[in-house]
Amino acid sequence: MDDMDISFAVLGPLEARVDGQRVSVGPARQQCVLAALLTDANHAVPIPTLIERVWDDQQQRPASTLYTYVSRLRRLLDGAEGVELRHHSGGYSLSIDPLQIDLHVFRGLVREARAADDPDQAIKLYDQALELWRGEAFGTLDRPWVNNLRESLCQDRLAAELDRDDVRLRAGQHASLLADLTSRVTSYPLDERLAGQLMLALYRAGRPADALGHYKKVRHRLAEELGSDPSPPLRDLHQRILTADPALAIPVTATAVGTLPRQLPADLPSFVNRQNEIDQLHGIQGGLVVISGTAGVGKTALAVHWAHRIQDRFPDGQLYVNLRGFGPTGHPTTPTEAVRVFLDALRVPASEVPLSAPAQTGLFRSLLAGRRMLLLLDNASDADQVRPLLPGSADCLVLVTSRHQLPGLVATEGARPLTLDVLRHGEAVRLLGARLGADRLQAEPAAVDEIVKRCAGLPLALAIVAARAATVPAFPLAATAADLRSDAGGGLDAFAGADPATDVRAVFSWSYQALSTAAGRLFRLVGSCPGPDLGMAAAGCLAGLPAAVVRPLLAELTTAHLLAEPAPGRYAMHDLLRGYATDLAGQHDQDREAATRRLLDYYLHSAYAADRVLYPSRPALDLEPPADGVTPERFSDQPSALAWFGAEQSTLLAAVVRADEGAFNAHAWGLAWTAWEFFGARMRPRDQLTTEGAALAAAVRLGDLPGQALCHRMLADLRARIGCAEEANQHVAAALALADVIGDPDERGYALLTFAKVCAARQELAEAMSHAAEADAIFGSSGDRAGQAQAVTARGRYASLS
Repeated sequence: MDDMDISFAVLGPLEARVDGQRVSVGPARQQCVLAALLTDANHAVPIPTLIERVWDDQQQRPASTLYTYVSRLRRLLDGAEGVELRHHSGGYSLSIDPLQIDLHVFRGLVREARAADDPDQAIKLYDQALELWRGEAFGTLDRPWVNNLRESLCQDRLAAELDRDDVRLRAGQHASLLADLTSRVTSYPLDERLAGQLMLALYRAGRPADALGHYKKVRHRLAEELGSDPSPPLRDLHQRILTADPALAIPVTATAVGTLPRQLPADLPSFVNRQNEIDQLHGIQGGLVVISGTAGVGKTALAVHWAHRIQDRFPDGQLYVNLRGFGPTGHPTTPTEAVRVFLDALRVPASEVPLSAPAQTGLFRSLLAGRRMLLLLDNASDADQVRPLLPGSADCLVLVTSRHQLPGLVATEGARPLTLDVLRHGEAVRLLGARLGADRLQAEPAAVDEIVKRCAGLPLALAIVAARAATVPAFPLAATAADLRSDAGGGLDAFAGADPATDVRAVFSWSYQALSTAAGRLFRLVGSCPGPDLGMAAAGCLAGLPAAVVRPLLAELTTAHLLAEPAPGRYAMHDLLRGYATDLAGQHDQDREAATRRLLDYYLHSAYAADRVLYPSRPALDLEPPADGVTPERFSDQPSALAWFGAEQSTLLAAVVRADEGAFNAHAWGLAWTAWEFFGARMRPRDQLTTEGAALAAAVRLGDLPGQALCHRMLADLRARIGCAEEANQHVAAALALADVIGDPDERGYALLTFAKVCAARQELAEAMSHAAEADAIFGSSGDRAGQAQAVTARGRYASLS
């Protein structure tokens, strides 16, 4: 046993390990001797003290038995390097490295954590210290001295937990703390420091009513059990929550760390014109600017170009979001969704994002307070979509583009309006010259004049014409003008908004006819896709083509300006072009339904794969295999799954609606169920109601009773969260009735848990506890451990709130 490694653990049942293997440390009193020596390691413990700690019976304190225990412990330690049980005059000491005893490791880590300046390092040290605990200190040893020490160590452990949670609250980790704090207050209902932590976490999570309710319960318990009022710090916190004190917001440095966001889309290398508008913008240092104009007039191009020119004025970064106010999906980006995009860009962990939309907006504004950032809100529909996204700091600059002038923002928010008109003749010529070269334009001035006239000064139409002409430099501009002239009667007024001058169907058709057959088909199919954009993999599945084949087709479409690539690997289509593509698809493509099925297969199987990585405990689905030509995504870790869900969020919502409208029942139901957890964290409740309503309709059409029961449960949960109690009760009743028809006790158990949530939302906590208890009993009988864990957690939560 030479040079053996030995370690001791007392933060749980007393253990000794030799070379990693647990060894016996003898009977209870021998363990008490060892415990006394370990607690006072490297200090002499007098023999009378040892006897007093071990023998609580004053009539029996045999020194000879103590010597026997010491002798046995010496044999245990024999061969352990650096460890020695020494005899001193009148006592014994255990000479040992404190790092070999978990108690002393715990104390050292806590000291380091309290002295750490870096919050992340402090949290890491606290976590390491608390992970050493395996249960009650010293396990089942029962002596007065051990019992007193156990209670003292329990308080040390609680103090370390509270210290760590203070740091986590300062770091903005309130959301991930809520479950632990709620559980801990059941064990320490009178601890006011703990009560304050829970109140602050609830407040920052957007639940001020719950925070105030907990204060009321603590105050009642203190009065009833101790005859005292809450301490001044707790009373002060209560008052600050009542008044929504801004100082309670998360410190900016707590969450916004790491790389500064640089989200601006790429600038056009050949941007020309708009000098008058740029001169108007030049002197603006902060505030709000609204750039408005008709579709295709170049609002986004101007905003992006100017933002790149002035980005150095805003050293804290740039944020961008497409609000999709005017688009083909009919689902504009909500302010809540946009705020989530910004919080992600600011590196706020998903677990730390508050639950309510107002709290998320408050966090966003807190993070921007005192910063100089540039925000580009592209394609806004109205002022209400913009207002929640405005930072409170005048040092930030917000650029808004919209087809509407948004006079409400001008009147109430002090926005500076800038309206873009179509290009004048000379400006249109300069745009063509920047893309085709001055020599080519000078060679055919008459053709240039006609092209400009036929494009009606619309930059989008001019860009498409220039893209085509640039790819075939030998093609005369006169022929281009002739093509435009011959097709000028088609008209695109239906897609051109309120401006009758923008008749650009001729331009689109001419550019489309120059595409390869495969690229033309992809263009038509993309026009009917759900959602604002799609990735390369989705485009391949839509067309039934592998990535190697679809990639050059997408490049062909982007080169022709018939597709845009707003972010690497994401492709979007201007809504004028989308309308044109949809018309063409109706004329030429008989396989549109098969293409839609392939695309929905891609989204369903990819979303399911992401959901399995993120939420592996959810029940598995038995999906039909994807169609030929469909290659779903695969995810190796949670960050990649979250990134895919985040990129596809709006498209998934649109896909559920499209599946429901097209009677793709299995897709509508499967997509809504698969994305439920992610949608719950990211989507506004009424959009979730849309998806789950579509899922329920699909489940009914399929005759899927378990699916209907699950949809009713989800809809009950949603209705309860938005305060629609009657509708929530109806859905719960339907779920319970279906569970009885199916004859599945576990389904009834889950319906009862949903019923408990509905009751708790109405503050009917006794009923909530009763339903959770019944569900607990059902799961206990059936052996559904996951369901039982949910039921036990629910019972504890409702008990803590009652």
